[in-house]
Amino acid sequence: MRTPRSALLTLATAAGLLLAGCGAPGSDGGGASEPSAADVRLPSEAVTLNVIDVAGNLQLTEQIFENYRREHPELISKITYTKATSPELAGKVKAQQDAGQLDIDLVLTGTDGLSAGLEQGLWVDLLGKYSDKLPDLKSQYLEPASKMQDLAQGQGVVVTYYPSGPLLEYNPKSVSDPPSTADELLEWAKANPKKLMYARPSNSGPGRTWLMGLPYILGDSDPMDPENGWDKTWKYLKDLDRYIEYYPSGTTQTMQELGEGSRDIILSTTGWDINPRVLGQVPKDVEIQALEGFTWVTDAHYMVVPKGVSGEKLAVLLDLMKFSLQPQQQAITFDKGYFYPGPAVKGVTLDMAPADSRKAIEEYGRPEYDKLIADHPKAPPLDAKSLVAAFDRWDREIGGQKVKKQ
Repeated sequence: MRTPRSALLTLATAAGLLLAGCGAPGSDGGGASEPSAADVRLPSEAVTLNVIDVAGNLQLTEQIFENYRREHPELISKITYTKATSPELAGKVKAQQDAGQLDIDLVLTGTDGLSAGLEQGLWVDLLGKYSDKLPDLKSQYLEPASKMQDLAQGQGVVVTYYPSGPLLEYNPKSVSDPPSTADELLEWAKANPKKLMYARPSNSGPGRTWLMGLPYILGDSDPMDPENGWDKTWKYLKDLDRYIEYYPSGTTQTMQELGEGSRDIILSTTGWDINPRVLGQVPKDVEIQALEGFTWVTDAHYMVVPKGVSGEKLAVLLDLMKFSLQPQQQAITFDKGYFYPGPAVKGVTLDMAPADSRKAIEEYGRPEYDKLIADHPKAPPLDAKSLVAAFDRWDREIGGQKVKKQ
């Protein structure tokens, strides 16, 4: 049984992430080079591609990559897959580049690993130098996915997208009247101490989505400025902290404790709601609640290429990216609700998805999601520096002393 988001347990780290193995912003990735446009030619002999996943994305895309390999045996003989945590990605890539021994061809990452590499100049400038090898992304992407693409600064390609959250997920057997506003949630937590849980934001997709989504819910002065525009948010989180026993270091623990009954409400997202119920890790009958005034904080996974990759491999990778964005391939990313909906491009509907995906989402999905997604605004996440500042302040002032590693 697959553990949902096993590689997302360390999503979006604190300040040390962007500085680990550090070069100055805009540094050259240890001197690793990018191929000239003339050298980006498809190989005469099939190559092996080495893919590393730090976002749990292979659950959505491995089938797509294997479809491409089967269709193009003249280009790819084998694809190897490895997984790692996001905090170790930048240091790992940079060390290989510095040593001139790069053995990573494609990185699958969230905004955290993407940002770390952008800060250190590790990634190939895909759109700046090789855009003629890719489709017109702006015309293909859903609008929120297009905004997520902007965060890549041309050095990554969005492959999957979802509106994310924040959402409350609760046990209806113990919470008959779930909170519908931020004030009600605080009052509920006060009346039910230790029954509310969310994971450390720097290590949890739902945790960071809650952190970034709360300023919209509370009507803070600037939701995109955690340093100067989150006065209401920081006060609220301090108040809420009084009634939280501890913060796990990853989201899976929150799901386990909801399933076991030791917590009654946790912070969640669309995918974290659906997929663990499909897998039987959370009871099917748990419910979700959106707080009044909420805005979706969107999320995406990216395909990025480290500097130092050969021209022939880059040519294959660019063609693979183009293939991955075809609607029939994107339909595979519905998966079992893991990153619901999943597709980043226009015109991809559930009826195009594989039969097991359709069955899982029809049984475990929620009809209300379509309306929630349509009716509520969507905002991109914080940029890298602002996100790091928010994580650091949360660790220092809110819950860092109450984090427990699992």
